[in-house]
Amino acid sequence: MAKIFNITGLCIPEKHYMVNIEGRLAEIKKFVDEGMYFTINKARQYGKTTTLRALQDHLQTEYYVISMDFQTFGSAEFEHENCFALSFADDFLHLLDENNLSVNMAKSLTDIFSHIKTCIESESTTYRLRKLFKDLNEICQKADKPIVLMIDEIDSAANHQVFLDFLAQLRAAYLGRNRQAALHSVILAGVCDVKNLKRKLRPEDAHKINSPWNIAADFNVDMALSKDGISGMLSDYENDWHTGMNIGEIAGLIYDYTSGYPFLVSRLCKLMDEEVSKIQHENKKSLNCAKKLAWTRAGFHEAVRMILEEKNALFESLIGKLTDFPVLNGMLQSLLFTGKPIIYNPDDLAIDAAGMFGFIKNQKGTAVIANRIFETRLYNFYLSTAENQKRDIYKISLQDRNQFIVNGYLDMRRVLEKFVEHFHELYGDRDEDFIEEEGRRYFLLYLRPIINGTGSYYIESRTRELRRTDVIVDYHGEQYIIEMKIWHGQEYNHRGEEQLVRYLDNYHKTKGYMLSFNFNQKKKIGVKEVIIGDKILIEATV
Repeated sequence: MAKIFNITGLCIPEKHYMVNIEGRLAEIKKFVDEGMYFTINKARQYGKTTTLRALQDHLQTEYYVISMDFQTFGSAEFEHENCFALSFADDFLHLLDENNLSVNMAKSLTDIFSHIKTCIESESTTYRLRKLFKDLNEICQKADKPIVLMIDEIDSAANHQVFLDFLAQLRAAYLGRNRQAALHSVILAGVCDVKNLKRKLRPEDAHKINSPWNIAADFNVDMALSKDGISGMLSDYENDWHTGMNIGEIAGLIYDYTSGYPFLVSRLCKLMDEEVSKIQHENKKSLNCAKKLAWTRAGFHEAVRMILEEKNALFESLIGKLTDFPVLNGMLQSLLFTGKPIIYNPDDLAIDAAGMFGFIKNQKGTAVIANRIFETRLYNFYLSTAENQKRDIYKISLQDRNQFIVNGYLDMRRVLEKFVEHFHELYGDRDEDFIEEEGRRYFLLYLRPIINGTGSYYIESRTRELRRTDVIVDYHGEQYIIEMKIWHGQEYNHRGEEQLVRYLDNYHKTKGYMLSFNFNQKKKIGVKEVIIGDKILIEATV
């Protein structure tokens, strides 16, 4: 059976096209070898479960590995200490037995196994966490290989007091390892950072922080997929299908849009492999020819359009967080629409939440949206709200949108001309604060209906001083680069032109666009053409 790109559950090398993570496993093994207790906390669908399963296989020759999943525990098992201790012990014994214990170890554990099983079968009401850990320590003492405990989906337990008590026992065992045997290494995996667990991300509950896990090592292994790793996966695919794709180019595009977020990488590949090629096949192309067309720059951008329009579990989870945590919602809107840099302060509740859920990352001390796909999805979400769609600039765009496409191509100069005209009519008397806060929002509100369903856009973050000022529009495989800025005088404008020219060089383009929001009462609105070297700049001032 041919391999596929997998986006649900565990990835299996024999069944799925995967990025090689041997290097990542070797890095994590160093933590285990040193006997560290630590947490792998990453956003949803970031490859945690796949990594843990591969790590289990990676460690098996040197360790007994107990790999649990707290999602398999029912809510009743977290209600009180006794239920949890019995359930944990039952799971632990079962998983330890799956490790193919040596004959001598099996014999040495006969008594302790019998004792624990009796407690479980009788549903002993006196079996609590202290007894559980006493038994675990005894098992570790008699084991002929160190025991590693891995627990996935710890978020299932995070709101229960018994989990905090469990962490306290793990901490005590860790601190007492010089006096008695204990679990060699413990790995907890989930979205929440257990080292600084807030039971609820609301101001009134911000003091509820757990400390039992303060013995954990800082986990600094990069879990994102690299461009080289993606190239390796595509090479495996190419060996099977012979599409003739430019592997380096496609891997670069995937990485640029996803920043290596595992689910997004796999989903884009799956869309190209299955959905984009299906469209080509239905257009009377042979299967081989359809595959070839799917794995091109144009095919990639079609996959981007598809993923931005679909509903999936990851996007639903992210958007749900905006409703659950208003402070997070407000911060993200400010980050997206004002262009003002926000310091990455992990002690700030909104920043902490946004990082934990995968919305943002730390880029040289500044908070930036984690990847282009998330960014565009968030823009689309906010721009699609009932409030924004009631704005006059959006209504006008719906009326205008059919006049900007010429022979299948987007006439960006015409877009800017009409936007300048409408913005001046509607908002020309507004003050500097309005322009600073709303300028970008209103341009994107005007742009989105024009390209919707055919093109896509994102905001480029790699600009001078980390200011998020450049809009990249992809329409039918053609890219349009637009720099948006606030007018701060002619000298500042010249610097903006120079920046845009350099940016056009990076993208191998000869034409770029600049939109200046000018709050000067004597401003001259309109659109003009400026020639700098071999570059044509279409400059709009509103």
